[in-house]
Amino acid sequence: MELADYLQIMRKHWRSVTAVTLGTLLLAALFSLIARPTYTSSSTIFLSIKNASTAGELNAGSSYVENQAQSFAKVARTPIVLQPVIDDLGLDTTPEQLATSVTASVPTNTATIDLSVVRGDAVEATEIAAAVSDRLIVVVSQLSPPGPDGAEPVVATVVKPATVPTSPTSPKVAQNLALGVLLGLLLGAGQAILRDTLNTQVRSVKDIERVTDRPVLGTVAFDPDASTHPLVLQVDPHSPRAEAYRSLRTNLQFLGLADGNRSMVVTSSIPGEGKTTSAINIASTLATAGERVLLIDADLRRPKLANYLKLEGSVGLTTVLIGEARFEEVVQPYGNTRLDVLAAGPVPPNPAELLGFDAMAQLVTWATQHYDHVIIDAPPLLPVTDAAVLSKIVSGTLIIAGARKVRRGELEAAIDSLDRVEARVLGIVLNMVQQADSARYAYRYSYEQAYPPKQPAPVGEPSLTTRLEGRRTPARALRPARQ
Repeated sequence: MELADYLQIMRKHWRSVTAVTLGTLLLAALFSLIARPTYTSSSTIFLSIKNASTAGELNAGSSYVENQAQSFAKVARTPIVLQPVIDDLGLDTTPEQLATSVTASVPTNTATIDLSVVRGDAVEATEIAAAVSDRLIVVVSQLSPPGPDGAEPVVATVVKPATVPTSPTSPKVAQNLALGVLLGLLLGAGQAILRDTLNTQVRSVKDIERVTDRPVLGTVAFDPDASTHPLVLQVDPHSPRAEAYRSLRTNLQFLGLADGNRSMVVTSSIPGEGKTTSAINIASTLATAGERVLLIDADLRRPKLANYLKLEGSVGLTTVLIGEARFEEVVQPYGNTRLDVLAAGPVPPNPAELLGFDAMAQLVTWATQHYDHVIIDAPPLLPVTDAAVLSKIVSGTLIIAGARKVRRGELEAAIDSLDRVEARVLGIVLNMVQQADSARYAYRYSYEQAYPPKQPAPVGEPSLTTRLEGRRTPARALRPARQ
């Protein structure tokens, strides 16, 4: 992943990142409020050589006390020093417990010992630091080996006495808050990246590219009213969705379908990805460009075309396939366009077997000879095999991938089901794209302001029953595909 991908993830999950950051900041502030303040009192002891008369003796003595300083710093936290301090001050503790409050360190290349005592009371910390310093001076004189003359060679002197601290050393409020913000940002970014990694939903073109190398022919924005107003070219012809379908139409025209067999199946992996509304708008866009288009509802399990387009649905494809009516008697023109619709008709008990009959293949072959494009709305690929059956009698299959509806594994399984029957996959259309998942639609407001949508004039649809009354001949004579 590139830096831009991580920034996109942060933008997508900014709410959770902000919540985690504020949560850790609140915890840091709460800790700073309830934490018991502590105070640190420090003192410094200097070690020197006594009775050094020559430069050589001073140099040797200096090296000696530097080495001894490390040893005496460790002695400062032992019972030989701390027990007398406890007894003198009357502290209710043990040398081991008091040692946790005492720190003794030796700066590099020095003969000094820095003592510091951390306690919850400033005065108590000062008293202990002073007592430890005084006791260490005594211990140094006791432990230092005497010289040839019996004198003590090492002398300890307090050069910086302990003073009462005026402010607590902890908690450090500013530091805690800064660490809280930093930790919160790290945790927030981590959970956002983890959520994005574990989320297998298809939300963008990059998610599709992780699954397959089939081309993405178009992306269509999400519209909550798509099922109520499926024909976007009539409802809002200047919207980004309408432009997306026009772009998709152009891409389909460049796929190289044979002039005599421009037929395709429009399907999806699972229900709810918007395949039917996509098929309607693809057919409508092609018809608007002057092409004669036949839209067939082959979803014989949950047919929706007739309901969406307000057409007669009691007769249609199943009626033709079982020989109870001829195609010319049940096909319905949609408004004043070059779009004809063949509804599903009655739902049969055996949809897959019915669609696999030679009658269906003959119908598609005949339709491709009389129409520029034949678009078949088929059921989803994973629940049933209908779309796979139909894909063998058409020029290609177009897969609709619903953003945040289908998962990568489901899309991959759907493509595999078409590969097993050696169907031609024309490409994939990413449908219902959320604006938060893509910056592609950032131009929406300026475009709509420049080209405000126009309300279409109502189109009355003739009743199929009226068209069928009193005639045995075709309701509409089919014209050749190209004059």
